[in-house]
Formats: sequence, C-alpha cells, structure tokens
Amino acid sequence: MNLIKTSFLLLLFFFAIPSITSQELVKSPAPFGPVPTQKQVNWHEMEFYAFVHFSLNTFTNKEWGYGDESPELFNPSNVDVRQWARVAKEAGMKGIILVAKHHDGFCLWPSAYTERSVKNSPWENGKGDLVKELAAACKEYDLKLGLYLSPWDRNHPEYGKPEYITYFRNQLKELLTNYGDVFEMWFDGANGGDGYYGGANETRKINTLEYYNWDETYKMIYKLAPKTLVWGVGPSEARWIGNEEGRAGKTNWSLLRQKDELAGKVHYTAFMSGHEDGEKWVPGEADVSIRPGWFYHAVEDDKVRPLDEMVDIYYESIGRNANLLLNLPVDRRGLVHENDVARLKELVATIKADFKTELLSKSKVTAANVRGNKAEFAAKNVIDGNKDTFWATDDTIKSASIEFTFDQPTAIDRILLQEYIKLGQRVKAFTVEAKVDGQWKTIANETTIGYKRILRLERVVASVLRINITDSKASVVISNIEGYNAPTFVRAPEIQRDKNGTVTITSEPGNAIYYTVDGKNPTLKSNIYKGAFQYNKAVQIKAIAVNQEEKISSAITTAKYGVSKEKWKVISATSGDLTTANRIIDGNPNTDWGFGNESNKLPQQIILDMGAVLKIKGFTYVPQQVGNNLNLISHYEFYTSTDAVNWTRQSEGEFSNIKNNPIEQFKVFAEVKARYIRFVALAAVGKGQSVSIAEINVIE
Repeated sequence: MNLIKTSFLLLLFFFAIPSITSQELVKSPAPFGPVPTQKQVNWHEMEFYAFVHFSLNTFTNKEWGYGDESPELFNPSNVDVRQWARVAKEAGMKGIILVAKHHDGFCLWPSAYTERSVKNSPWENGKGDLVKELAAACKEYDLKLGLYLSPWDRNHPEYGKPEYITYFRNQLKELLTNYGDVFEMWFDGANGGDGYYGGANETRKINTLEYYNWDETYKMIYKLAPKTLVWGVGPSEARWIGNEEGRAGKTNWSLLRQKDELAGKVHYTAFMSGHEDGEKWVPGEADVSIRPGWFYHAVEDDKVRPLDEMVDIYYESIGRNANLLLNLPVDRRGLVHENDVARLKELVATIKADFKTELLSKSKVTAANVRGNKAEFAAKNVIDGNKDTFWATDDTIKSASIEFTFDQPTAIDRILLQEYIKLGQRVKAFTVEAKVDGQWKTIANETTIGYKRILRLERVVASVLRINITDSKASVVISNIEGYNAPTFVRAPEIQRDKNGTVTITSEPGNAIYYTVDGKNPTLKSNIYKGAFQYNKAVQIKAIAVNQEEKISSAITTAKYGVSKEKWKVISATSGDLTTANRIIDGNPNTDWGFGNESNKLPQQIILDMGAVLKIKGFTYVPQQVGNNLNLISHYEFYTSTDAVNWTRQSEGEFSNIKNNPIEQFKVFAEVKARYIRFVALAAVGKGQSVSIAEINVIE
C-alpha cells in the first residue's frame, strides 16, 4: 500500500511540473566571427559627424603647408566655435573632429613642446586655445569631441628620427588628458616626404608601419583614454574608406584582414568593401569635404558640392554601412561659411523629408523561420523600435524570408535594414520583392547589410513587401527594418561649354530645363532650354530641371566660364603627341593629353596662346579623370608672357593631396596681363615620368 501511494504521489509530482521542451532550451544565437567592442558599437551609432580643417593653411591658401610658415599668419578676425557646434547640431551630427595639428606642424593649442602654436600667433594675443574652446562648445551642444593629430610634421627638425616619436607622443598626452573625453583620435596616412624640417629643406622617408611603433603608441592612448577609438594607420579600430569622395562600396564588410594590412599586403582600394574573411572588426569611415578642398579657399565659395552630390554621398556612406565624416572648412574669419551652411541645410531638409513617415511598423510581419518559434526572436522585433531586439533564425537556417503585409497598397521607395552587429556581420546577399497588382516583382538584389543599409528604389505601390536573405555566413539576425516613401527627387541639370563657346545643358528624361545667363536664379519664367546655344563671353549660367508631371524643381546648377577658348592654341610642348594636345583646352574634363616618359623625363612643359591679351589672376589644372592610372602632376611652375619671349613666373609649388583627391587644382596670384601661358610639370605622384592634363584654365 505504501508503495502504491508513493508511486501515485510521484506521478502527481511529475505531471505538476511543466514539461521542459527543446523550445524552452533555445538560446540566443552565438556571436559569429569578429564582433565589435562596445566602443565600436557606440561609434557606429554616431553615424554622422563633422571634420574641421582650420589652421595656417587657411591663411596661406594652401592644402598642405611646407612647414616654414610663420605662426604670426594665424590671425582670424571672428572665431566662433559655438557657431561650428550649432551648425553641426542643427545638421544632426553627433560630434566634431578638429584638425589640431596638420602636416605643417602648427598646433591649435598652446603645446608645451613647441613654439609653433597659437601661443605665438596674434590671435587672442597668444593666449588662445582653440581645442579648449571647441571642447567647451561641444559640451554645451551635446556633441562629442574628436581630434586629428598629424603623425607627419614637415616643420619638426627631428622628424624621421627616434626623438620625434617622443615629441609626437607628448603631444598626444596633452590632447588626451587636458580636454575631456575624445571619442576618436584621427591619424592621417600621409607620412614622410619633403619639408622644411627646421631649415633642412629636404625629403625624409619613413616606414609608416614601423617608425611610429604603433603598438606602443596605441597602448599609451588606451591607458590614457580608454574611451577613445583610434582611426587610421596602425592597428586601428576603424578604417579609411579608400577614397576622399565619401563613398563606400555597395558591398561593405565591417571586417578587415588587419594582419595582412599591417604587413603591407592590402591595397587601400580594398578599404571600400572590407574583407568578408577579415579577422578583426574594423568598420569604414567615409571622409569628404563639402567643398573641393579640405581647407578654406575663397575661390571655392561658389564650388560647394551640389545638393545632388551631397544626397548621393549620404546614401553611399551611411546608407552603405559606413560613418560619414563631412568636412566644414572654416574660413579666415573663423566661421563656417554661409554657402556651406546653406548647402548643409538643404541636405538636412532632403534627408528629413525622405525619412518623414515610417511605413512598416503598421504592417503585419511574418517570417518563414523564427528561432525555436520563440517570441523572443520573432519577426515583429524588426519593427518594434527597440535596437536590442531582433528576428533570428535557427542555427541551421542561413537563408530566410520576412514579409510585411499592408492593410492597403502602399507606395514605397526606401528600405532601411540593420543587423544586430553585436553578434557579428552575417548577411552576404539579399533581395527585395514587392507584390504589385497581385504579381511579385524583384525590386532590389543586394549584398551586405551590417550596421545599416539603405536602399533607394524606384517607387512601387505594394500590397506586400518581402525581404529574402539569400545567403548568410551563419543564422540570420536582423534587428531593424524600415520602409519609407520619399518625395520625388529631381536631379539638377548638368551644364557644359566647349572651347568654341557652345553651351549644352542636360537633365533626366521628361524634365524641362530653365536657365539664366545674367546671374539671377532661374524660375519657370526664365529661358527654357531647347538645345545647344553659343555664349562666348565670360558668363555665369544657372539652370534648374523641372519634373513636368509632378511640377517639382531641382536644386540650382551654377557654372562660371571666362571668355571661351576658341582662339586658344597649343604653341609647343617639350614632349608628347601635339596632334592630341588640344584635349587640354577642349572644355571636356573627360579627355586628357599625356607627355613625358622614361626616355624623355620630367620636367616637361607646354606653351599655350590664348589668342588675346587677358587679365588673369590664377590658373587651374584639371588632372586626368578617367582611368585607373591617372599620371598625376605633383609639382609645377606657371609662367605668363605678352610676347612669348619674356616670361614671368607667377606661381610654383605642389598640388597637395592630389593623389587621394584628384580634383581641379586652383592657384591664384596677383592680377597680370598675359596672352601666353607656360605650364611646367616638375614632378609626378609616385615619381613617375609620364603625366597627363585634362584641362588647363585661367582665372579671370
């Protein structure tokens, strides 16, 4: 009897305990591959922040100072770092990285280790500290402070020697201990070359990866400032995106084979896409200036990047799993120029309009596979607005679909996706389908996602949206998916004028074009473009495109031209095929002419006749734009003459940073009268002997 009673009690006990099923043992997916540190996660979440270039170069009109410029030249009339911070904050930026010391060695803080700093400038009677002022402004506007310290110093007499490393690290200590938290320490990749070097005036070469002993330098940084993320050379925590255009690759892994990189086995072009098999989490940062140059140049006041280009940059950086570092070159007053502020406001307004109303949060969401069928990993997590929840599949499922069903057909043209990167970057390929009028239509076929991926699509009116993860390195883990219907964006027209003064304006099919030649902004009452026309005089042409169906206008395109070049001729050149030399004056930047070679080495020169005596105050050199090997000129001389006999040298020097930023180079000088110009290529990037020119222009 006791045995029966005991057995009965055991049965009651067994059935009273909830059964433990395999579903209840389901755990969160394990991390796969390299994963970000919390510091890197915080960095990803910043997404968008400002770069500020402001130094001696602002006052010498250079991109790279040589190192011999006097600190007394630094004398801004109205520095207002609170304006910088306000502009950044209103643009939705999360921080500002200040160039505290560029390659010329001038320091924007009163460093105890050099006299080459603001303490020997007229600004604030030598009592100023720009880093301190900006740190306070960032704190006031709830922005994070970052700092750029150039490893290369073209002024320091000990550069290239062991003593300089002590100097470099001492300055790092000052910056990391005197100004509060620094979210990012930025080290430029330009290291070693010609410079003043305390009067030596010579070229000094170093091994970038070995000279600075980066391992020890990083240890020092992390000891002093553990919250600081280090960008750039050495074993960095974030990488350059491989160009200065602000654009990541369509495929963009946050991973990098850093061991190979530190061994010199990775070409910088791989930085655009990262490495699928990278052993370390090193995400990309896309840096670009709002103007052609990094430092302020008055000649670029009307060359702020067009709105179309700025919008493209946003979508091809932040929208491609990279952070966007946008440079605002502070002018000689000490302010972000009003033209730059205006363009930034246009960009912000456009992006805000694109992401005004989220559409998927009101849809019914289902997935073909949910990890263990647990609500913890349900499909609805991608629309709950919580960055710490996610939809996940079972470990064996590396391809899966998720669907969003609308109550009624919904217009959509933007898709935003995010992986839960704390568990790694997994997705290798995905597609997007829309059910339109009862039929499935593939509207996107893409590769990586990462922290954030944004797709710009042709607008569809869909009853159901389906996202198919077609290939993943491990189980699928998606934290967020959003959809939007952005307003129609009309791209601004393109204006071109050839050497004969023929003006051509083009736009997307279906758009009408309106233009002016008197400097006024075009309206629907302005000249309507009906075809190419002649305009040989100096002119400023402005044009807009108008979507005729929706009556929406584009931003304004502005093009400035001097007197047309139909009278220009190539007189002579020391080498090269003269039958094609006219390419440098044809008005087309996509054609070029080359001269110099291994048997006919640099320097080489070309002489042009402008056909009449003109008043000029500078010249521009447009480097080759098409191709992989651009044969760029690094150093030049420029001469003028009225008779092609007596010549005066008007300008000489270097085209700084042209390797990384091969854009039109502007050089200005005091106004002179000239009919003939002589351009001399002294040296080429990479010490090659072949160089090329797309266009030579004069500034009138």
